[in-house]
Amino acid sequence: MLKKISAIPMAMYLAFTGFVQNIRKDERGLSGVVVAILLILIAVLAIVLIWGFLSGWLETVWERIVGQADSL
Repeated sequence: MLKKISAIPMAMYLAFTGFVQNIRKDERGLSGVVVAILLILIAVLAIVLIWGFLSGWLETVWERIVGQADSL
């Protein structure tokens, strides 16, 4: 019984390392994940750039709106 109990950690280790090696060798889903991450990064960068360019313009438009509302 003690031999079986002491063999469990070794079996778990071998199963886990085999699992990790299979993940490394299997590249079918890897490209999809990479493409998804790159698309998310590109979208975030585009939003940041657009916000950077438009923030000054939006601020002046907002000041005009608030200025006209105060004058009424």
